[in-house]
Formats: sequence, C-alpha cells, structure tokens
Amino acid sequence: MIGLKVIELKDSSVIILDQTLLPTEVKYIECEDVECIAEAIENLRIRGAPAIGVAAALGMAITAIKNADKPSEILLIELKKSYDRLKKTRPTAVNLFWALDRVIKRAESSKNIAAETVKEALRIHDETKISDKRIGEYGADLLEDGDVVLTHCNAGGLATTGIGTALGVIKTAWKQGKKIKVIADETRPLLQGARLTTFEMVAEEIPVDLICDNMAAFAMKNLGVTKVIVGADRIARNGDTANKIGTYGIAILAKEHGIPFYVAAPLSTIDVGIATGEEIPIEYRNPREIKFFNNKRVAPDGVGILNPAFDVTPNEYITGIITDKGVLKPPFEESIEKAFKS
Repeated sequence: MIGLKVIELKDSSVIILDQTLLPTEVKYIECEDVECIAEAIENLRIRGAPAIGVAAALGMAITAIKNADKPSEILLIELKKSYDRLKKTRPTAVNLFWALDRVIKRAESSKNIAAETVKEALRIHDETKISDKRIGEYGADLLEDGDVVLTHCNAGGLATTGIGTALGVIKTAWKQGKKIKVIADETRPLLQGARLTTFEMVAEEIPVDLICDNMAAFAMKNLGVTKVIVGADRIARNGDTANKIGTYGIAILAKEHGIPFYVAAPLSTIDVGIATGEEIPIEYRNPREIKFFNNKRVAPDGVGILNPAFDVTPNEYITGIITDKGVLKPPFEESIEKAFKS
C-alpha cells in the first residue's frame, strides 16, 4: 500500500489502480470517459464505499472537463447523463450516491459549472483522506498493547484512498507504538481480506495472520481475539450496518464470546434517510464469482447459486461506530443525530 495511489485525476483522465490484480500485479487503468469508470466500479477494479464515491465524483469531473467549452445547458445535460450512469453501478454503498449528489448540486448552483464541478470532486477526494485520519485517531484510543484485532473484508486505504477506516484505526495505533496483531478473514468469494487486507498490513509491517472465513469462531475462542473492527458500506439512522457478506455472522460470534465489535466509517456512510437496515438495498452479484475459483469450476452446472455481496448487522451487536466525529455509542439514533448536528 505504501506508495500506491488508488485513484487520481490527471489532466482529463482518471487513473485507477486495478485491485482485481492485487497482490500479484500492480497495474493502473486510464479512464477517459464515464463508461470506463462505471465498468471499473461494477467489476471491483475500484471498491470500498468511500473509494467508489471518489471514483464517481472524479467521473463527473472528467465529464465537466471534456464538455467545458459547451453552453451551460448542454454541459448540465452531459453531467446528468454521467450522474445517471454512475448511479446505476452498485446499489448498496451510500457514498456513491452521496458523492454524486454533492457534485451535481454544486454544478447546478454554479455560474462556472465546469470549474466548480472539478473543484467539488477534488474536495471530496481530499475530505476522504482527512476523515480517514480522524477515524484512525479516534479508533486508536480503543486499542491497547497486546490487542489481537480480527477484521473482515478490506477497509484499508485501498477502499478509501486515504489510510482506511478499520485498517486506518489499526495503522494509527501501530504508529503510536501499540503492539497489536491482526487476524484477517479471507472474505469469500472474492478474497478481499486475503488479497488486499493482508497486502496492506504486510506493507505497513503490521503482524497479520490470514484465516478462512469459517475459522472466525475458532480464532475468537482459541487465538486471543480481543477486538473486532470492520468497515461499512451503509449505516441506517438506528445504527444497523451493511458491510461485506459474513459480517453479520462475525458480529454474532463476537457477542457470544464477549468481544467488542466496532464499525469504522465516515459520517458520509451514514444514511439518515433510512430508519433501519431493513431499508438497505442488498446487491446480488454474478453467480460466476462462486461457481468458479481462480477461473476453475468448483460447482456443477445446474446448481442454484446465491451471491449477496453484503449483509446487515443489527445495531444490538455493535459496540460502537468509529466516525470522523468521534466514537458513537448506543443508543445510536441519538448519537448519530448528535454527530450530524455537531
């Protein structure tokens, strides 16, 4: 992770690190139009709620740059087309919609539409890095020497463009001199934990062990897990949290073993427009992701395959939500409302 840029705007193109190739190959793709960025989001070349928000915002930026010499009404039409295309890429992560709404509102209220659209997109990118830093600092106060932290999926810099949310907490605590260890679930079916979380931890020289997803209970009982920290793709007003499939089960296991379970996410991941997790749309992905492993068939033709990308952890299993405004505690409806007002 050290030295790698996840995404950047360069002239009139967006340069994206192709995360589907990690950890074996570091390769960048150059997107010169919104369709390329939409494809990158849909196929997880860039993934993680904050990072796809940044990608969508920068997609709007290159649309503005390429149409800057057109009349305002035409430029706004082109921006709305890009907005509509990017909005269809992935349904669960709310940062995508939050970023797109911010950019289009800025464009619609500006006299210099192109310049303000680009500025707003870059502002979102910068704010993401700042919020990561704050989350890391607030969360690091929860970690102590000797902690063994279990995490699921990848909520590091690869998922945010900064230092990460859940992994940002771990990185910050490590830099403070706290001797901690990480246990990373592999995170089937696409192995974001195995491929990406361990990649970031090894790069930071933070001790990390990789386990299969179905070893989490064993790890909690026998391997000294003291904390669980995960990221989030959307959080409801009552604290119910959507994250990578398997998170709900881990939360139940953590509660059974008396282990604190924390969610780390910026306020932009909290969707105050929905009351509970029942309202969070869950993305179902291509069955091929389960039917094949490393391009080799592992299930027969004719078998039914269910491939939800996320599940929802009810708020009663969550000890705290680590945000860029501090650590929110139950009752979450009250602490979330207070955080948005502060």
